[in-house]
Amino acid sequence: MVKDKPIIIGVAGGTGSGKTTVTRAICDHFKNTSVLMMEQDFYYKDQSHMPFEDRLNTNYDHPLAFDNDLLVEHLNQLKNWETIEKPVYNYEMHTRSEETITVEPKEVIILEGILVLEDEKLRNMMDIKVFVDTDADIRIIRRLLRDINERGRTLESVINQYINVVRPMHLQFVEPAKRYADVIIPEGGQNHVAIDLLTTKIESIINKY
Repeated sequence: MVKDKPIIIGVAGGTGSGKTTVTRAICDHFKNTSVLMMEQDFYYKDQSHMPFEDRLNTNYDHPLAFDNDLLVEHLNQLKNWETIEKPVYNYEMHTRSEETITVEPKEVIILEGILVLEDEKLRNMMDIKVFVDTDADIRIIRRLLRDINERGRTLESVINQYINVVRPMHLQFVEPAKRYADVIIPEGGQNHVAIDLLTTKIESIINKY
């Protein structure tokens, strides 16, 4: 008997929206046995051919920063029940690492990232499209806390990056992609009702296998 292809769920939203929290809550519910989390952040383009000084100017919030062709290729492999070697990005060197992570296919693949709904090729692969919608003031506070506490950034540098890069990219690319969503989740990981509804839907799909 030929096994059905895995389903792909896209989870998008702005920085600090809670999309990663939503995705992890779903994965934790299933104890990662049937659900695979794929992060778009792992698919930033290889920049090893560029001088380091030029790499420092990379706009990681722009669609052109991502190697979506490779991501589509890997998703197709996973849908065909093939193992992939997921790339790893080195944020200190601002380019792709030589290291990779071996990833086995699972019944449900959750693709998470700020711009996964912006790319038409990725959208066309998704069975369910989710947008995590959280107010801008909450998102900037979350980003401030994360970048200062976890990444050693200064308050001034985080604010400057948000005003000059993150906010304009959100308004130009992230927010408009919300119109492609099948499901919009307000307040991200705090919306337990929406997460329960998603996990119930996923359970019904898994039970068909």
